[in-house]
Amino acid sequence: MLAKAAGLGADEIVIDLEDSVPAAAKAQARELTCRVLREGRPSRGLVAVRVNALGTPWCRDDIAALAALPEAALDTLVVPKLERAQDVLEIEKLLDERGAVMGVQALIETAAGLLRVGEIASASPRLEGLILGYADMSASLGRPGPGEVGERWLYAQEAVLVAARAFGLQALDGPYLAIADEDGLQRWAEHVQGLGYDGKWAVHPSQLEAINRAFSPGDDELEWAQAVLAALAEGEAEAGGGRGAVSLDGEMIDDAHRKLAEQVVARSRAGLVAESVDR
Repeated sequence: MLAKAAGLGADEIVIDLEDSVPAAAKAQARELTCRVLREGRPSRGLVAVRVNALGTPWCRDDIAALAALPEAALDTLVVPKLERAQDVLEIEKLLDERGAVMGVQALIETAAGLLRVGEIASASPRLEGLILGYADMSASLGRPGPGEVGERWLYAQEAVLVAARAFGLQALDGPYLAIADEDGLQRWAEHVQGLGYDGKWAVHPSQLEAINRAFSPGDDELEWAQAVLAALAEGEAEAGGGRGAVSLDGEMIDDAHRKLAEQVVARSRAGLVAESVDR
């Protein structure tokens, strides 16, 4: 699986040491992961490792082993079931003690973590993103799994998104576990992209096409973004210091539209990278 990851059209590969590894195989999985990462990154994009949660017998050993890797081997740690700022600070301390420079992504997947998601998001400059995890969140809240797109998960999705945006972090949606349900995955991915999420986890290579498609802007959206940027640039170039707001197709546009347009163009470039990797 690790060897195959190098050829996938994903922007990030997350190697899992947590839920997909039984207790008896934790040490073996950690050793294998470190050996592979020393030999060379399994992706042309970002590489992360999901460690075991704080409070388990394996978390500190996971961090110690990964922190000893060469700096270029790993971009971030994904830490599951974070529930308070102190949890983030503990991870930060473990990394600081070992001189590691890698970033941290926080998995929000319990009721306590969701309640304190803003506190978590602001806890450390090492944090790079928040990820909403549905399976453990379902168990924590005592409700069925994600199922169809609907209002049942909207509060959690909005809370994670707002916390991420407030503190300059990426917002990532957790996996859609029904691997064979491509239509359901497409609807779900389009839903969270429409909310403003930056991306979505996949649990199987077959899901990558639908997710990349949902997060890549359509031709009309990209044309709008390019027209906005061109119109604002033209307005700024006018004599007398330029204009901050201009008219485009009968609509007044300003710096807020510029930010939206730049986000669309950035998503388009990410989609082109994924397409190139696929090829």
